Amino acid sequence: MPINRVFPQQYQEQLNDKVSRIKEDFSPFNPPEIEVFSSPKSHYRMRAEFKIWHEGDRAHYAMFEPGEYKRPFVIDEFPVASQKINELMPVLLEAVNADPLLRQRLFQMEFLTTLSGDALVSLIYHKKLDDTWEVAARQLADSLNVDMIGRSRKQKRVIGRDFVIEELQVGDRVFCYQQVETGFTQPNARVCEKMLTWAVDKSRGFSGDLLELYCGNGNFTLPLAQNFDRVLATELAKSSLASAQYNQELNGIDNLTLVRMSSEDFSQALDKVRPFNRLKDIDLDSYNFSTIFVDPPRAGLDEHTTEVTQRFDNILYISCNPETLRHNLTRIIQSHEIKHFAVFDQFPYTPHLECGVVLQRR
Repeated sequence: MPINRVFPQQYQEQLNDKVSRIKEDFSPFNPPEIEVFSSPKSHYRMRAEFKIWHEGDRAHYAMFEPGEYKRPFVIDEFPVASQKINELMPVLLEAVNADPLLRQRLFQMEFLTTLSGDALVSLIYHKKLDDTWEVAARQLADSLNVDMIGRSRKQKRVIGRDFVIEELQVGDRVFCYQQVETGFTQPNARVCEKMLTWAVDKSRGFSGDLLELYCGNGNFTLPLAQNFDRVLATELAKSSLASAQYNQELNGIDNLTLVRMSSEDFSQALDKVRPFNRLKDIDLDSYNFSTIFVDPPRAGLDEHTTEVTQRFDNILYISCNPETLRHNLTRIIQSHEIKHFAVFDQFPYTPHLECGVVLQRR
């Protein structure tokens, strides 16, 4: 996002416009009053990536308009990024420019930070990284008190850790999360806290057992588990599931079972279409599922999974794409009624809004 599109003084007006569009788009479903959760106006992104633009023997942070890769916006700061990223940017660039070994053929820099103060920096190169590079990078990482990764073609050199530990406040409890460099995480931590708190509050009293599809690193899974007797959560990506297992142990969640499966395969397992080896030690019939939680990718729910959600008394649906949410709701409201509807401004100064919907069987 180029800085020339960020106008904090217009934040509320821009958010109001986005909410108005959502209200108009979802008016055919006659939802209840939409709850609106705003973002901090600046320093809200916990992760950022910058291209590196070289002029002579100097490197600069740069951003580009889509398709305009020869006309960079050279930047010195990035106010939408976290305070930690903005603190690291100038000192890191100064160190890189002072050492040709770190600067030469560097083409991208990525930052992953947390509310808890962790920071991970990735330096990405168009050259092979050798031991001499690692010595220089280790000295830099130690001086900045950050973890660091060097990447090049078929190379990954880790100095310290390749993850950070985030701490998110959900109600009266803090949950800790391993967030891996290349894994998906919610970029706006303060809004993420609001999303988690909303989901926990709206599902309080549902009881029974919870099924979650697309659980990722356990972002929603861990706090939701307190509202249910047992939780069964699925995730297909190996790295995300490994983080979810790590986070389950880190937070002492003892009523959660994690399974590596796609939502489509798990839907077939529920229907007993065929047996799955990954479920051989799990008795699905022993679960008393009252609620399903879904946070699908932008494509939304496939037709069969949409049908599966309708078998549950309660549906919690977090959507990163209002268009596919609208499509899925056309089917779901045939059996369920929208009880709560919320929007979360994960990405200020863009057209995007995340949505949260709670539905109950009619």
